[in-house]
Amino acid sequence: MVILERRPGSAVMVLGGPTTVLDLGGLRIVVDPTFDAPGPHGYLTKTAGPALEEAELGPVDAVLVSHSAHPDNLDTRGRAFADAAPLVLTCPSAAAELGSRAVGIQPWDSHSVGDDVVVTAVPAVHGPEDAPRDEGGNVNCEVTGFLVSGADVPTIYVSGDNASIRVVAEVARRSPRIDAAVLFAGAARVREKFEGRPLTLDAVRAAAAAAILGSPIVVPAHYDGWAHFSETGADIAEAFEQAGYSSVLRLTDHGTWIPLDGSSPSGY
Repeated sequence: MVILERRPGSAVMVLGGPTTVLDLGGLRIVVDPTFDAPGPHGYLTKTAGPALEEAELGPVDAVLVSHSAHPDNLDTRGRAFADAAPLVLTCPSAAAELGSRAVGIQPWDSHSVGDDVVVTAVPAVHGPEDAPRDEGGNVNCEVTGFLVSGADVPTIYVSGDNASIRVVAEVARRSPRIDAAVLFAGAARVREKFEGRPLTLDAVRAAAAAAILGSPIVVPAHYDGWAHFSETGADIAEAFEQAGYSSVLRLTDHGTWIPLDGSSPSGY
């Protein structure tokens, strides 16, 4: 087994589904780990495994979990991976069930990872803006996005399962410098929820989000690997082409490093 080497600079790698690796300032951070083999997960069905197994990632410094309520963002092996991590940052409801290393952070609160990286929770709306909300004001369930930043690393926005352009605009307003955006797209749909309307960004909204954020690098995730994702990478590429934003899109094979310094992507 070959352990994935840490990038000397800053880079992003999508493994499949939402699972994304961030190498920043010598740290390795994994977002929404999902490592199960294909198969049923209750009312959801996983159709493909990740580009790398969890053991191939080697030691990690932190895991970011957008929410724990849905297995397409945290499956069985993903939970075990998070349990073994030295630090898990997530929304408060997920922290309550993810053990002593899990820290729940409210929107716009922050937590340090190492000496140089700060993770700030940002809002996310997991469904249509006009959908009914629970007592906590959440659509579907509580979800968080993240801003990852530091003095010597790029600022990265990770949307989490968010379908709201209003939220994207709020993030852009409160953090005017975003060097890269990892957008959970795929227009996830479950027929029984909100009349089948998207629970995450569809391709057109992802392109609109890119325009609002003004980020020079946009990395899509969460668009394949599960049967309820209704749009593909090809749909995302077409929407960005139509919107005139193809130059910022980094739609690569899973398991490919996407440097955040403008250099060319490279395989692991």
